[in-house]
Amino acid sequence: MAAAPDFAHLKQDLVRRMDGALDTLKKEFSGLRTGRASPALLEPIRVEAYGANQPLSQVANVSVAGPGLLSVQVWDKSVVKAVEVAIRDSSLGLNPQAEGQVIRVPLPPLTQERRNELAKQASRYAEAAKVAVRGVRRDGMETVKAWETKSEISKDDAKRHSDEIQKLTDQAVKRVDEALAEKEKDIKAV
Repeated sequence: MAAAPDFAHLKQDLVRRMDGALDTLKKEFSGLRTGRASPALLEPIRVEAYGANQPLSQVANVSVAGPGLLSVQVWDKSVVKAVEVAIRDSSLGLNPQAEGQVIRVPLPPLTQERRNELAKQASRYAEAAKVAVRGVRRDGMETVKAWETKSEISKDDAKRHSDEIQKLTDQAVKRVDEALAEKEKDIKAV
């Protein structure tokens, strides 16, 4: 007779995947500009340097030089122009100024209209994370249903496992909502 399906292993995998959706959401949120300067703002930027398209962090060090100013210390002066262009061409609406191997990136104050756009973008990111979480739930539910159909687990076990998967999903969606509320608060803060 075959061994009973390992729900603990399935649950662990579902939690890992749901946490992954939340981590992705937090990365996306870090790219949304709030009123404060943060090196995470420039993380998504990629630079065309040394014949390859690479993350900004591979060619420069980003630090906060003031409440509304980022400083980008480029390691190789031959890529300063490429870094400056990459920052300017990003969808962040920034206007970098190079001074030798240091690029100063002043963050213009956010208008109310721009804050509303950012809040909408944050909501879209959160909704995508919820869709990912629900996709993980669906996979888990299908696995449990398949176990039940093959008579590998009883109806009662299937119901209990399904309820537990739903509880995991509800917790993950709640964490997404909390992250969104926190980000919206950051965006709206003047």
